Amino acid sequence: MNILTNQTSATGSDALGEIRTLFERNVVPSYARFDLAFCRGKGSYLWDVNGKRYLDFAGGIAVCCLGHAHPEIAEVIAAQARELVHVSNLYYHALQGRLASELVRLIGPGKVFFCNSGAEANEGLFKLARKFGHEEGRFEILTAYNSFHGRTLAGIAATGQDKVKKGFGPMVHGFRHVPFNDLDAMRNAISPATVAIMVEGIQGEGGVNPATAQYLLGLRKLCDEFNLLLLMDEVQCGHFRTGRFHSYQRILEEAGHAGNTVPDSPGGSFIPDGVSMAKSLGNGFPIGAFWVRDKYADLLGPGTHATTYGGGPLGCAVALKVLEIIERDSLAANARALGAWLKNELANLVESHPRVLKAVRGMGLMIGVELAEKEKIPAFSAVDKPASAQFAARLNEAGVLTVPAGPQVVRLLPALNLQQNEAEEGLDIIASVVRQLAT
Repeated sequence: MNILTNQTSATGSDALGEIRTLFERNVVPSYARFDLAFCRGKGSYLWDVNGKRYLDFAGGIAVCCLGHAHPEIAEVIAAQARELVHVSNLYYHALQGRLASELVRLIGPGKVFFCNSGAEANEGLFKLARKFGHEEGRFEILTAYNSFHGRTLAGIAATGQDKVKKGFGPMVHGFRHVPFNDLDAMRNAISPATVAIMVEGIQGEGGVNPATAQYLLGLRKLCDEFNLLLLMDEVQCGHFRTGRFHSYQRILEEAGHAGNTVPDSPGGSFIPDGVSMAKSLGNGFPIGAFWVRDKYADLLGPGTHATTYGGGPLGCAVALKVLEIIERDSLAANARALGAWLKNELANLVESHPRVLKAVRGMGLMIGVELAEKEKIPAFSAVDKPASAQFAARLNEAGVLTVPAGPQVVRLLPALNLQQNEAEEGLDIIASVVRQLAT
């Protein structure tokens, strides 16, 4: 069978059933999947195996920053695959050095380690923190409630959501959670064992909750005061999704601070000590990374951390092309402009339909739509599923893909090269579903 042209031998309404049966027989059932099977994409659109077209406002959960089947990405994958796909990290290759240089330029002086996913990037930061505090016996990392930091054992221990921990105890020791955007709670939680604080600039899985500038600046001061590392998880909210390379940069800018280094005290500046990245970094090609501030960049010396596939020539070539296209096509500005337009239009929808929608929040093209209480929506209250999952399913049926973020919030994470007419199409579909629920 030609896997590129014959993804299923069934046609029409039988295609989905055949694929579903293959999954049920052969795939570990660790996902609660929507009843959809896709076979191709182009730009901001996907087509299922029955030929129905969908506007993708999910983006592979903030992964497909340039949309689907981008011709330049396809070309660079093919060209690099003909030259060199993999070489061990026992050797050098130019593409990894170039990509690291670009990430350092966008964040600040430091060094980069490459891996394959966001969970691995966070694992690397956990190890960095433990190495930093080892001689003093410090190992504890403080994170926030409603955070999400991956599905590894350390990642779920770091995540401030009980649902990801169930069945996997005892938890990896050394993580505690405090309320998000609460500096006093963070200060009061610091113990002699504390070595680092990790937060997301915008909590994605936790409901699209942005950190405040005051909170971020306050965390920097706390870390300086207690000799802690400040670690930013930018896996989902980074890579220009908010209109700056990383969300913390946009948050601080919105509060009147510009640039990567932000004055927060006389003689001081804001810069994290570590930043994790993945998702949009490769536009769907698996690649992750973490950046380490220059003063700590050599903590993980030879033999302390490693990866088989991370930073390979193919992944680095793709990531470099993604950065080139984003800069060339001014996609950070597009994320700002279209994101502001969408957020404003959705806010109007919230105001006109308070029985269905409660709030809208986010930055750039990372937008959360919070639903009203489930009991206020008759169509949802009778079904034993979270309101967000039911709303996302109705949007699927109407032709727009979104992502639940907790029981009450749906995320919009479209491609950074989304066009105005596509944004209008998506908004019209969302509004039509809201109106149906309001009747």
